[in-house]
Amino acid sequence: MNYSISKMTRNEYGLLEDFLYEAIFIPKGIDAPPREIIYRPELQLYINDFGEKKSDIAFTARCEGKIVGAVWVRIMDDYGHIDDETPSFAISLYKQYRGMGIGTALMKTMLGELKKQGYKQASLAVQKENYAVKMYKNVGFCIVDENEEEYIMLCKL
Repeated sequence: MNYSISKMTRNEYGLLEDFLYEAIFIPKGIDAPPREIIYRPELQLYINDFGEKKSDIAFTARCEGKIVGAVWVRIMDDYGHIDDETPSFAISLYKQYRGMGIGTALMKTMLGELKKQGYKQASLAVQKENYAVKMYKNVGFCIVDENEEEYIMLCKL
């Protein structure tokens, strides 16, 4: 599968709503929540006024000219919050583009950008059942905390 990764432009930030919904992990046997769930305050943290903070950085993946995935970070008090110096990750791909290495490439691109910008580490929260845990470990994230459902993971840059 041929794909390219590029920095998300300001006029593409509206796509983050779609990718936020796609980022919601749905365990097997569970129905997907209604799309309106992304308007909950705890999820709006990830996209509200994106691009207004210095820490707001996003990349897209394109296949055949179509945006099929996104990774974005910002410093926010989200599920994966470590401190006010550590950007938190969000990433998703449309279902038909998962498992092809695109997510790994997006993660590596973002980690490289964060290092270039002088950040020392990045964090994320992921549900324990999520198959992406393996990918996060493969790109350098380690589990630093957990609760009943989620791991908090950290990557030193």
